[in-house]
Amino acid sequence: MNYGAILQTAISIAHEAGAIVRDSFPLTALAHIGLKGAVNPVTETDIAVEGVIITRLRDAFPDHRILAEESGGDEGILKTLQAPVPGSASGGRPLWLIDPLDGTNNFAHGFPVVGISLALLVEGQPVVGVIHDPLRGETFAATAGGGATLDGQPIHVSGVMHLAGAFLATGFPYDRRTADDNNVERLDHFLRRSLGVRRAGAAVLDLAYVACGRFDGFWEIRLKPWDVAAGMLMVREAGGKATDFEGSPGCISGEFIVASNGHIHAEMLRVVHEGAAAPRPED
Repeated sequence: MNYGAILQTAISIAHEAGAIVRDSFPLTALAHIGLKGAVNPVTETDIAVEGVIITRLRDAFPDHRILAEESGGDEGILKTLQAPVPGSASGGRPLWLIDPLDGTNNFAHGFPVVGISLALLVEGQPVVGVIHDPLRGETFAATAGGGATLDGQPIHVSGVMHLAGAFLATGFPYDRRTADDNNVERLDHFLRRSLGVRRAGAAVLDLAYVACGRFDGFWEIRLKPWDVAAGMLMVREAGGKATDFEGSPGCISGEFIVASNGHIHAEMLRVVHEGAAAPRPED
């Protein structure tokens, strides 16, 4: 399989989708906004962008399967991605994971932090990834074994060696109003042990920013595979690490994710597991 050629097609599709986002930003009427949950909006732009991406992917790769955030897909595939078994995640066929507009809440309120993500999985693992920021015109891309780029130029993770000097990112799950674990306690633990933490509201860009060194690390809970697949590949190809909370690189469910420049990964996992008992810089 020619990953390079597939990547170029995916980049072209992401750029076409990005034009729709730019033309729609900022939204001029709340009538364009619906809710999938109490704090989980969806807009007409999400639907339009996803439709274009799916159509273009089907035209270019008719034998591939597709799983997208808004229109869904085979629930069996989604369940398999929670605990992947090689060769089973898409019935032996390559699978595209699509997030047409990560940061919909931002988009709906005119906050200019959104991203489009496309990832191709083979045997349950990402081999091609594109994350496009349509409002800044930046395109992050990666292929398995081929490195990661920003607008065609190679990118690398940061060289920060210790958590005390690390600039981090995170987010909060959609069930944060009611869930026992809404990631707030972890935020407190990381704030006390790092240089700072940001919450911009678009996980695909958080991961891309780890890959290019703007962030040194990222963690989050209860994301979906389409939120993390492209970014995990990007971080790894840029020289970093992306795992679940147990340190396993195999699961791309997004349920629990830590991504870093690699140097601070063990410290981040220790904070995840030990919480308030984890060492502080003054220790």
